[in-house]
Amino acid sequence: MDTRMPVVETSFWMAFERRAVAAGAAPLVVDGLSGVALSWAQVHAQAEGLAAWLSAQGVTPGAVVSWQLPTGLPSFVLQLALARIGAVQSPLISVYGAAETLAVLRRNQPAFHVVLDGDLAGLDQQAPALLAQMQQPAKLLCLGGPLPQADPADLPPPPADHHTVRWLYATSGTTSEPKGVRHTDESVLRAGRNLALAMAAQPEDVGTIAYPIAHIGGAMYTAMLAASGASVVLLPRFQIAEAVQVFARHGVSLSGGSTAHYQAFLGEQGRSPGPLLMPRLRLLAGGGAPKPPDLVARVQAELGCVLAHAYGMTEAPLVSAGRVDDTPEQLAWSDGAVCDTFEVRLTDAEGRTVATGTEGEIRLRGPGLFKGYTDPALNAQAFDEDGWFRTGDLGRLRPDGHLAVTGRLKDIIIRKGENISAREVEDVLSRHPKVGAVAVIGLPDAERGERVCAVVELRQAGDRLSFAEMVAWFISAQVMRQKIPEQLEVVDTLPRLASLNKVSKAALRERFAHPPRPLPFN
Repeated sequence: MDTRMPVVETSFWMAFERRAVAAGAAPLVVDGLSGVALSWAQVHAQAEGLAAWLSAQGVTPGAVVSWQLPTGLPSFVLQLALARIGAVQSPLISVYGAAETLAVLRRNQPAFHVVLDGDLAGLDQQAPALLAQMQQPAKLLCLGGPLPQADPADLPPPPADHHTVRWLYATSGTTSEPKGVRHTDESVLRAGRNLALAMAAQPEDVGTIAYPIAHIGGAMYTAMLAASGASVVLLPRFQIAEAVQVFARHGVSLSGGSTAHYQAFLGEQGRSPGPLLMPRLRLLAGGGAPKPPDLVARVQAELGCVLAHAYGMTEAPLVSAGRVDDTPEQLAWSDGAVCDTFEVRLTDAEGRTVATGTEGEIRLRGPGLFKGYTDPALNAQAFDEDGWFRTGDLGRLRPDGHLAVTGRLKDIIIRKGENISAREVEDVLSRHPKVGAVAVIGLPDAERGERVCAVVELRQAGDRLSFAEMVAWFISAQVMRQKIPEQLEVVDTLPRLASLNKVSKAALRERFAHPPRPLPFN
């Protein structure tokens, strides 16, 4: 254990405050677009002042408060202000549509709903109509340009415990309707501490949040900052050309997000051969989507930094994480060492533990796990009789303690009775020089039961990839014939969910469920 990292033993606010007192005038956060920067002491003061204002509006410890703000200084400070009060936070991703927002509001029944006055997406304008449709409408609070402040002298003492549920998140909904996920300060802080350890983050490091801060990764990253003393650059959107310029300007050393972010960095560097676009960058880290193994070597060769992928989900923010000192083989072919906050068990279809190195369903328990869904009816099928959480993901636990995620139970394509891993097919096709990103899905087929369909986003706009060229690639890779896709679809852009740019396979299945023209293979 790195003794410089604090052990999780207190609330989210007190963990932040302890670091803020120690760091003082050291930089904490920069708004990437405006360049406005705040120190630890300044953020601490603003969060306490905002907490006092929220308290004056009626927000009390334990009150459920939903908020829907883009990534930026207001949302960064707001999460801390609510933690200072001890409210139960329900963050909503700012790109949610009205229907998705209303579904979460009805499920969590917040007493207050916070938006940003003059929000560019019009969230402040749509909020009154949405709140009116709730059974008990929440009180709408709009934050202005300078954040409202009040005297914190009248605030009650901050919460000290870390076992109370204070975070309500929504799953990304890649396979079904999003579920409400209940987290404590402990589970979020433990994830942040382990992320700091995996990245070997130091006070001189500069990280990034360029994905929705309302995702659980936002709170986890804030906890990472509190654990390490590093600073962060915030961007409300991830547009690669803009992001690279902003990150280089502020000396970013830690970045990432998900596989889509890694690929975007590689693509931008490839369009500007020569000096490194982000010369201080030493690490890309992230998760939320499968990582093709070949990206590790490409990132090292083309971006001059380490790629350390991780595995987690809304219910378990950081199950395993690649570390900066892992071997190239471990970085490429695993999703990191299992974190000390989890026990991991791999099981077969009957729930029996499988041997080390054998593929099975990943089941979890431990203090890093969520405290169940907001709908208690969902918990019976989510947890087995011994209290292990069934992730629905497949993987192998390696002898070195690293976890290799191999796919999802629902991502197994059953073709003529043969089980085919979509992840395995994706890994092969992702190595094709013309392929920028790929998603493999199973589609209904009268003859085969399911057929294998590869949906490809090309690396260069002018490229062409024919079906015959794809088949030849698989044959050259000596892949069994049954795994070669029978259908190839080339798209300009893969559909992605707001949460960490995950590919929406549900949208692809709906789009390409029609029979291909013709079925030329197998």
